[in-house]
Amino acid sequence: MPIYDYQCSSCGHRAEVLRKISDAPLTTCPACGKETFDKQLSAAGFQLKGSGWYQTDFKGGSSSSAPAKTEAASDTSGGHSCGTGGCGHCA
Repeated sequence: MPIYDYQCSSCGHRAEVLRKISDAPLTTCPACGKETFDKQLSAAGFQLKGSGWYQTDFKGGSSSSAPAKTEAASDTSGGHSCGTGGCGHCA
């Protein structure tokens, strides 16, 4: 069962409440009794850990986020050939 954060907009009372997803939201503040107890938006409370999870989602993938340079992309000697004739090297 998830834990929900609630806060009363009248008195400022805050509470963490263990509730079923199917339960109706609480509206009555337990501190002041007013109908101003609202569910708050909070961060998810889980992390993916263990040997079955990979940073890149692919087993054996590179841990570097930068793409590897190819020989054609790093060639600055004038031997570039893209085949389109639209770049300065092939024109």
